[in-house]
Amino acid sequence: MLINYKYFHNLSMIIQITHMSPTQALYPLKFEPLFKYRMWGGQKLRTHLNKSITNPQIGESWEISGVANDETVVADGWLKGFTLQLLIEKFTAQFLGHSVFQKFNNEFPLLIKFIDAKTPLSIQVHPSDEIAKKRHNSFGKNEMWYIMEADKDAEIILGFKGSTDKNTYQQHLENHTVLELMHHQKVKKGDAFYIPTGRIHAIGAGILLAEIQQTSNITYRIYDYDRVDQATGETRDLHNDLAMDVLDFNSQDSYGTIYENKENTPNQLIHSPYFKSDYLNLTQNINKDFSQRDSFTIFICMEGKSNLVYKGVTYRLILGETILIPAVIDSVNIETNGAKLLEVYM
Repeated sequence: MLINYKYFHNLSMIIQITHMSPTQALYPLKFEPLFKYRMWGGQKLRTHLNKSITNPQIGESWEISGVANDETVVADGWLKGFTLQLLIEKFTAQFLGHSVFQKFNNEFPLLIKFIDAKTPLSIQVHPSDEIAKKRHNSFGKNEMWYIMEADKDAEIILGFKGSTDKNTYQQHLENHTVLELMHHQKVKKGDAFYIPTGRIHAIGAGILLAEIQQTSNITYRIYDYDRVDQATGETRDLHNDLAMDVLDFNSQDSYGTIYENKENTPNQLIHSPYFKSDYLNLTQNINKDFSQRDSFTIFICMEGKSNLVYKGVTYRLILGETILIPAVIDSVNIETNGAKLLEVYM
């Protein structure tokens, strides 16, 4: 008979932490990333972010994920091997925050990724919570991008360049000229964008970015340049019937997010009903007080390095790493000579 030693390890740990308070058991948590093959992926996750990747076409590193069958597990410490699901089931509101747990129960609400686009991603759109729930029993997918690196003249597609209608859009779709309707925008390091559900979009070639999104893997692919995936020898499926009643055909005057760059204090980046993100440009040590925040907090290192100190223990955070601070933790000290972080919370 095969014995699942990992299961018994986790069971033993659950028994031990039953006799401990959450403040004793929980600590800043790193997770083992999940690397995803993508036909458009490249090598920047390895060369720029030092990820342990051998496949030449890894396009995504899922840093913190509660997606079913794609859950990340704790990387170190005495909770090593625990999935997000196990952490939530055991620690509930102490892990997520009371209001977050009340709203989402045992589901982790966010998915944190790094994305490397060697070639362009498909033109796509995501459904709202209401449509995703009805069609897929899933959350919708509101998301944001923070550009970490961009080749010269790299660009994204975000929204329509002018308001259009379904008939015009359908004609261009049938003629394979839908790109003519899109708003193309050149990007550089430090640019940030919010992509609400319904907004047509695509990441262009030569871009490395961090993505914060709702926990959802629902994407409606609209146009994929008629290319063949070498892994399957086939073109990828399109979902234009599903996408048609999801698309927002209105255009915006501007699609980028303007934010301040004050040192050693949170700069509001993107605050939405689905998540909040701030930008931290740190040049010195600071104390981060979470006592008034009813949520877990995630730090993503965009540049430099820092040490997070909690209860006398140091947790290193370098470029390309992500760490989660459970809601029960009231404060941490961040020690650094220079680091740029994204701070994400609910």
